[in-house]
Amino acid sequence: MRDVREWTAFLMRWVKRRRDPVVVQTLRSAAAATVAYVIALRLSPEAAPLTAPLTALLVVQVTLYATLTNGIRRVNAVVTGVLVAIAFSLLVGLTWWSLGLLILAALAVGRLVRVDEYVPEVAISAMLVLGVTTVGDTAWARVLETLIGAVVGLACNLLLAPPVWVDEAGESIEGLARRVRQLMLSMGEEAAGRTPVERATERLYEARRLDHDIVEVDGALKQAEDSLRLNPRVKEGLLHRVVLRTGLDTLEICTVVLRVLARTLTDLAKERESEPLFAPQAGAAVEQLLSEIADAVVSFAVLVTTDVTLSAESAEERLASQLRQASATRDKLAQLLLEEVQRDVRQWQLHGAVLTEVNRILDELDTEHRSRRLLEELDRTSREQRERMPRLTRVQERLRRSRRPALARRPR
Repeated sequence: MRDVREWTAFLMRWVKRRRDPVVVQTLRSAAAATVAYVIALRLSPEAAPLTAPLTALLVVQVTLYATLTNGIRRVNAVVTGVLVAIAFSLLVGLTWWSLGLLILAALAVGRLVRVDEYVPEVAISAMLVLGVTTVGDTAWARVLETLIGAVVGLACNLLLAPPVWVDEAGESIEGLARRVRQLMLSMGEEAAGRTPVERATERLYEARRLDHDIVEVDGALKQAEDSLRLNPRVKEGLLHRVVLRTGLDTLEICTVVLRVLARTLTDLAKERESEPLFAPQAGAAVEQLLSEIADAVVSFAVLVTTDVTLSAESAEERLASQLRQASATRDKLAQLLLEEVQRDVRQWQLHGAVLTEVNRILDELDTEHRSRRLLEELDRTSREQRERMPRLTRVQERLRRSRRPALARRPR
């Protein structure tokens, strides 16, 4: 019985891992390189045509979009390097000074033909071809192997759809939201009492370090956006990209405002070292408000990364409820701060700044604001796509018109 449970647990872990994009990508890369090598053995005159599996391994990138773009640039880089090597072999042999000139010329030509990150590949191809005895045969063999590797890599992505990295991007966005929540909770707890300047400064540094988290999440989101382009498994790639991108933009704005809020509390701690930052009731309201906003930030991230309709509706309702509660607490805090300013006008600018920064975060998280931003971004992206590819847009419009019922096309 124990063996059966262990075997079942192993199968469940294996099924879960085989759906992992990292595992899928590793298997696809290994398969593409092996198939390219087998084909090159039959077509290339080389005894060990390793250029073909190397090209396939580099061409089979994370996404189909990247495979298309990288495959074209890599083939261009290799062919350019081979042509440069053939030109040098006709003029000079392989010496230390000709090698230096070859590398210099290959790198310069690589910049001219715009192969981007494959500029070193031009020089590498040229050196490998120039370093052999039979330059002509090896040159064209290398071109053939490169073409085989590129075609196999592209065919692998067409036949075996690459993984979609949306879930990983969603996890990154939710992780960022939870880090923002934890920082807000800490700031709220400290704002309710007497906060030393050193501790307030530490919170300011934590808020500034969120910029590095934004960069990491942006990288994960770019990978997810590329995985949605030209992917046959995705029906509404544009909508997914826009939803995730606008969600990250909103969280980025919230982190910027949170950094300003941390700076305001730090300045307030410097001015009121011997006393609490706020009166007892106002301090408790600040703590409660930041706690409610922190929960709303996480709910917003869940809403952005949820693609199931029912789950999205429940997440939106939860977010709207949390924002209503936070707005009520905000109004209560505004009244308390007004009463405190009337009793003591010191640092009234900083107290007002706290209220202003909180309002900005609430405005960014507002569901109506998000809907307007989403529609605007969809319109902008669609307009740019039509302007960039007018012919493809006209073909799509003709296909849509052809699918309409015949009755709808009849003149009234």
